[in-house]
Order: sequence, then C-alpha cells, then structure tokens
Amino acid sequence: MTDINYNQLSKLIPTDKTILFVGIGNRLKSDDAIGINICENLVETDRKKVLIVESGIEKFVGKINFIAPDILLLIDCTDFNEKPGFIKLIPIEEVLDHTMHTHTISVRRISEFFEMPTYILGIQPEFVGFGEEISEEVLKAAKEVVGYVNQM
Repeated sequence: MTDINYNQLSKLIPTDKTILFVGIGNRLKSDDAIGINICENLVETDRKKVLIVESGIEKFVGKINFIAPDILLLIDCTDFNEKPGFIKLIPIEEVLDHTMHTHTISVRRISEFFEMPTYILGIQPEFVGFGEEISEEVLKAAKEVVGYVNQM
C-alpha cells in the first residue's frame, strides 16, 4: 500500500537539480533501519547523492549544508497509523514536531538548520523493537522505492 506519487518524486529531481537522499534509523530496532537499508541500495550519480546518518542526523547538519543539494530527502521509518510498508512523501513542514521518533531531535526541528527544501519519505513500520530483521512488507516497500529511484 502506498500514498507516494512517483511523478511527484520525479518532479523533485529535475535534470538540472541535485538531491541528497539521507538514510535515518537504528540498525538494531528492526524496521527502524529501513531508511538506512534504502540508502545502502541507491546508486549515486552526479545529481543523486546518498548519506547515511543513522539516528544521529544532528551530527550531519554541517555536512549536509556543505554538500548543498538543491533538494534534501530524508528517508525514515514513520508511524502514519497505516499498514506496514505504507509509503508517503511529504514536505517537512507537514511533519508534526511532537511525533514519536527514535532520534535525539525530531526531523522537523532539525530541518530548520537546512538551507534547502526538505522532504521526508516515510515508510510505515510493522515492528521497531530490538532486532536486526526488517519486516517483509516494509522490505518490499523499500525495494519498490530503490527500484524507482535507481531508474531515475
């Protein structure tokens, strides 16, 4: 199940713009690692860059601003109260600051330090407890995203 409009995603990355895909998550909390998993499987090009920050995005603000992409796309496990594997692309301004997260600071709050338009590609988890296995439906959603982005 998905709420992502891939045309919307491709419009974010016109041929004259660069985009930085940032993988957020915790490898030891099952589905929370999905942002990392996706970014590990993306193929970088001149206009598509990848950075894995795990659960410490606040440590990478300077690096992200130094890379200075035209668009910043944060990929993270996000609770939308939907079925596992649900995918949604939203502008960071639409993310509630008080949402539950596993980071030391919310992505909405940290985005105030970025100098470029910022979006979040969220994937609904099934399980975020201790473990290194990613749920089947969440992994299936990740493969869909990777396949699409790598074709762009």
